Amino acid sequence: MYKPAIIISCLLAAISVIVGALGAHALAEILPKELLNSFETAVKYQFYHVFALAIAGILYKEYPNKMIKAAAWLFLLGIILFSGSIYLLVYLKSAATIGLGGLGIITPIGGMVFIIAWLVLLLGVLK
Repeated sequence: MYKPAIIISCLLAAISVIVGALGAHALAEILPKELLNSFETAVKYQFYHVFALAIAGILYKEYPNKMIKAAAWLFLLGIILFSGSIYLLVYLKSAATIGLGGLGIITPIGGMVFIIAWLVLLLGVLK
């Protein structure tokens, strides 16, 4: 088991539930539907990849190699880039402080990191 991955996944899972509840209750009344949908997408992908991070941590016991550890860190990076950028964009658009600017490119980069993490995890298991 790769304990840091398990610990981080537990913390991020708790945050996912808190943020999801915030979106479902408090933000549903103040955000336009488009922004609420984006917010919900960020929560879903965060939650999905919290499980991926935990799986990587558990798989490390059976397949103790650098690829499994790398996959765990890539899942974390993907969560930060993908979900984090959407949370930030929803906030900025709702506060009408700035437009998307260059921040919009971070989300698909986070999505690519998720894909790479899954492939690295696969390579770690096959190694």
